[in-house]
Amino acid sequence: MSNFLRLPLRSVILTLAALTPLAASAADDDVAKYPDRPVRVEVGFSAGSAVDLSARIIAEKLTETLKQPIVTENRAGAGGALAAQGVAKAPPDGYTLLSVSAAHVILPAITATPLYSAQDFAGITTTISVPSVLVVHPSLGVKSVKDLIALAKAKPGELLFSSGGTGSATHFAAELFKSLAGIDVRHVPYRGIPEALTEVVANRITFTFSPLSSVLPLAKSGEVIALAVTPATRSAAMPDVPTLAEAGVTGYEWVSWFAMLAPARTPPAIVQKLNREIVGIIQLPDVKQRWETLGAEAMPLTPEQFDKYLADQSELVVKLVKAANIQVK
Repeated sequence: MSNFLRLPLRSVILTLAALTPLAASAADDDVAKYPDRPVRVEVGFSAGSAVDLSARIIAEKLTETLKQPIVTENRAGAGGALAAQGVAKAPPDGYTLLSVSAAHVILPAITATPLYSAQDFAGITTTISVPSVLVVHPSLGVKSVKDLIALAKAKPGELLFSSGGTGSATHFAAELFKSLAGIDVRHVPYRGIPEALTEVVANRITFTFSPLSSVLPLAKSGEVIALAVTPATRSAAMPDVPTLAEAGVTGYEWVSWFAMLAPARTPPAIVQKLNREIVGIIQLPDVKQRWETLGAEAMPLTPEQFDKYLADQSELVVKLVKAANIQVK
């Protein structure tokens, strides 16, 4: 038996109590010095994707404010799961972060095998949101959301909607519309958003939800009609286009969002520091201009607000998956 185990219980307690402040002090020092070496931001998608570009814009500014290199690395694969799984297993010290999109909550809901859990991560903040627009072809004769709903109810199972792929954010934007409007329409997935939008322009698909930046030039040229936008408030880029909720679909709100996460058990002080830095960066005037090129808007949240938002989004996605029986083959 060790000498430590032979000590009276009171002596053991006093010894442990004496050691605890030393451990806490060392941890405080680590937080105070953070970061004192390069920080890696992993992206689960290829270079040039929206989630990649948003991460690089933030990393560029973080390098300036934190006085350490913030290195963005692409680890594409499995719909973002490879990067997520890697970051979940990384040391929780703030030196490995994860840039994600709304796919982060969608992917676990549509795959049979659990890939990761919300408990694997500490939320830092959402960074930007990208509104989508509900569009139809002009020849359809539909001028409003109410017209589209009436047409769908008159022809149950006949109208088609396209998306950028099964389980994509554009797919879920339409599924939420379908659920709240109480209509029976059929999903036709494509390889990406451009293809899904092109099918509406070609008048082969009834409607789609597409990012505002993609829709804007087509709406201006009259190639599509923009019926409504998906956020809770109107877009400054299309001020005359109502929200889905204003157009009569009560409770509708959906955006493609992007965010930054850290491994679970990352010290709260580090999470808070990163939150302050990133929230400040995404609202800088020059950064806001760069968001506009992506059709995006700054979406700052506190870590606590972000945790609730993630939980709410996860719950909504699970409900839609069950209602529509969405599965990835």
